[in-house]
Amino acid sequence: MSAPRRVCRVLVLGGTAEARRVAGELAADPGVEVTTSLAGRVARPRLPEGAVRIGGFGGAAGLARWLREHRVDALIDATHPFAGTMSFNAARASAAAGVPLVALRRPGWTRVPGDRWIPAESTADAAALLAASEPRTIPADGRVFLTTGRTGLAAFAGLTAPWFLVRCVDPPPGPCPPRMRLLLDRGPFTVDGESELMRRHRIDAVVTKDSGGAATSAKLVAARDLGLPVIVVRRPPAPEGVPVVADPAGAVSWLATLRGQSG
Repeated sequence: MSAPRRVCRVLVLGGTAEARRVAGELAADPGVEVTTSLAGRVARPRLPEGAVRIGGFGGAAGLARWLREHRVDALIDATHPFAGTMSFNAARASAAAGVPLVALRRPGWTRVPGDRWIPAESTADAAALLAASEPRTIPADGRVFLTTGRTGLAAFAGLTAPWFLVRCVDPPPGPCPPRMRLLLDRGPFTVDGESELMRRHRIDAVVTKDSGGAATSAKLVAARDLGLPVIVVRRPPAPEGVPVVADPAGAVSWLATLRGQSG
C-alpha cells in the first residue's frame, strides 16, 4: 500500500481580490495547506479563507527564511500590480529557498477610442505632468480626481495650484496636497456613480495607476464619457524569469501541474 501523499504547503502573497479567490479554492482542497500573507497596510482588510499572517517578512532574506522554516512547497505572488518591491523580494526569496514561484497579474486596462490617456512612468512623473505648462491639457489650477492610493500622495504634496479629490481606502499616512478633499471609499464602483462624482466635484482630469481589473475601471469609462483627460501611471516591470498567469484559475492550474510533477 502506498504512503499517504504529504500535504502541499502554499504561501499566497495577497491583498487583492485575486489572492482571496486563489486562497478560497486552495482551502477547499484537503491536499493543500494555504496561508495568505497580508502587508498590514489596510486597517480592515478583507480576509481570505485559510490561515492568514499579517506584516512584513524583513525583505527577501526574511521571506526565504520563512519559506524554509515552514517547509513551503509553492509560492504564489498575487500582490497588487504596483507592489513592485514585494514581487522582487518574492523572486529573490524563491531562488534562495528553492521554492517554485508564480506571479498572478491581472491584465492592465486597454485604451479604447474616445480615451484621452496621458502615460506617466511614476506618480512623480504624473505630478510633473500636472505642473507642466506645456502641453497645457489640464488647467494649472484644475480640479483633479486622484486615485493613486494613499501611499503615493507625497508625490503631489508640492502642487499648490490644483485642487484634488483624493480617494483611498484608509487615511493617508504622509504629506498630502494642500488643497484637497479626502474621500474614504472602497470599490467596486459603478460608471453612473463615478460620473456623478466627477460632475458634482467639477473634475477637470483624473490621475490613476494602471491597476487593471473591473473593480475600479468605471472611472475610466466615466472620464471617457465626460471627455476628461486621464493620466495613467504605468506598471513597474515584473521580475525576469518568473512565470506569470493572468487569473486565479491560472494560478490553481500552475499548482496542480507542480503537484503532479512532484508526486
